[in-house]
Amino acid sequence: MSPTEKRTTHFGYQEVPVDEKASRVADVFHSVAARYDVMNDLMSMGIHRIWKRLTIERAGVRPGHHVLDIAGGTGDLTLKFSRLVGPRGKVV
Repeated sequence: MSPTEKRTTHFGYQEVPVDEKASRVADVFHSVAARYDVMNDLMSMGIHRIWKRLTIERAGVRPGHHVLDIAGGTGDLTLKFSRLVGPRGKVV
């Protein structure tokens, strides 16, 4: 590859310069962040709410437990776990 040629990568249906992809991905996430749960409702036809409820029920979290929520998305599960662990527990 010559110094004047830019490396490219896929972004959706486009080829974009590698150094632009991260900012484009961030732009997409920022544009949907406020409507993320609505988007999940539409894309899963509401099934994601059942998955979340089952996750909470099957986790077995009780008062006083500590919970680590990795990649918590909008934080809706984090909030539900916080209510379950109560003031003696901790959710991060």
